[in-house]
Parts: sequence; C-alpha cells; structure tokens
Amino acid sequence: MNEAEVRQFWQAHPCGDNLLSRADFAALEEFFSEYDRFKYDLEPHIPACLDQLGLDGQKILEVGLGQGAESEQIVRRGGVWTGLDLTDEAVARVKARLDLRGLGYDAVVRGSITEAPFADNSFDMVFSHGVLHHVPKIEKAQQEIHRILKPGGRLVVMLYAKYSLNYLAAIAIVRRLGLLAMAATGAKGQGIYAQHLENARKMGLFKYLKLQNFIHANTDGPLNPYSKVYSRNLVEKDFPDFAITRTYKRFMHAPPLPVRWMPFEDQLGWHLWVEMVAK
Repeated sequence: MNEAEVRQFWQAHPCGDNLLSRADFAALEEFFSEYDRFKYDLEPHIPACLDQLGLDGQKILEVGLGQGAESEQIVRRGGVWTGLDLTDEAVARVKARLDLRGLGYDAVVRGSITEAPFADNSFDMVFSHGVLHHVPKIEKAQQEIHRILKPGGRLVVMLYAKYSLNYLAAIAIVRRLGLLAMAATGAKGQGIYAQHLENARKMGLFKYLKLQNFIHANTDGPLNPYSKVYSRNLVEKDFPDFAITRTYKRFMHAPPLPVRWMPFEDQLGWHLWVEMVAK
C-alpha cells in the first residue's frame, strides 16, 4: 500500500460524503450547515471531547480535514489553526467553509504528514480525528509530528478501536458471514454489497475474508485502500516518540447491528481517543 493510492481514494471520496453529498446542495453554506447538523446528531460526543482540550490560544495543526467540521469547532474555541490534508478537494472545501463564515486561520495546506511542510517546533498541538489510521507509514508520520511539535507538545488523535463492538462483532463476524452467505447463494447484491462481492471475486473470497484484508474495505467503504484498528498497546508501539496521558472510547457504532442505544460506549465504542505528549 502506498500513499498515492490513499490520496486518490480520498480525493474521489471526500470524508463525510457518505453521510451527506455536496452534490445534493446548490449552495455551499447550506451544505455545510446541514452536514454539521447531521454529523453531530450522529456523533454528538465530539464537541464535548474538544471542550476538554483547552484549545484557546493554542497553535494547532489539524491533520486530515474532511469537510472541516472539527476545523471550525477548533477555531471557534480559540485555537490558532492550521490545516493539512493530502487532497486538493479537502483543502478547497475547508478554505471555503472558513472563509464563508468569516473565521480566521493561519493556513490550509495540501501535503503529507509523512513529510510535513512545517518547521521544527511549530505547534503546541497536533490534532487528528479519524485520519492517522489511514496512513500506511505511521512510524514516519509520528516522527514528523514529534518534529513539528514544540517540546512537550500534545498529540490528540481519534483512531478506530480494535476492542470495539464494530470490529469484534460487526466486521469480524457479521459482515464476513453475510458476504460468505451471499457468495454461497449466488446473490448479486446492490451498492456496497455488490462492491464487496466484486472485491472478493478479484482477490479470491477466502483471501478477502481474512481480517487483515477485510478491515480495509469495512471502515470507510468497500473501495477504501487502507485502514488499521488500534488498541492502547498498538498506539504505544506505533507512536514511540510519545507518552500516552489518556485514552477513552466513544461512539457505539457497529452496522448492520442496531447498537446506538447500548450503554457500553466506554468499553466497546468504535472511536478510541488518545491524548499524548511528546517525549
């Protein structure tokens, strides 16, 4: 897996377009407003998580921008914000969002966190929500994050959780059994189901069903080229230049299982929030 494939996917499928498509709205402002309403109805924990970080006056780099929802939240909380994304599409959308709403920021830059285009000791915090688990060269990325952070600077990330209901039940069991049943019965499927069947045909069904392969196509759509799931121990392994200060989980999410009502978010949530400090 290489970064060019990752960039190509996210350029063609901007993060969040699966929730609400820009193509469905004539006005960009209307799209951003409706997107934020939809996103924070689905993930209402995010603003509260940001409130805990003490963003006011902090010089912050956000890695991976999507539609800029968290970017706006950081700026509105007083963060001195810079954005970095692999894709021209995300850079253009986030610039448009912040400019439309008259929100100040330092810069929005297209580039890779594995070769971060910033000077040493530039930021108080690096923040990344749902992005670094899509970076194949994560050890290089964390080295660059360490370099551009000021001494003792903070790294705050959301990573997909290995010990979650989504990974352990929905992905590892339910979806694999469902695909196996579809293949065995000759079902054609539609939409993402048809794409999974096509993926399995190209790779070979049982090779595709191996979790180390299946995971990539089961976090952000069946065409997503790379994803990783994390435990605290794996975070420590992949981010050796940082010391973990806090971890917690949010977001009960395990489609097709209807689990949002379940009370075990702290144990089985899909979003693993990790707060770290540069060693």
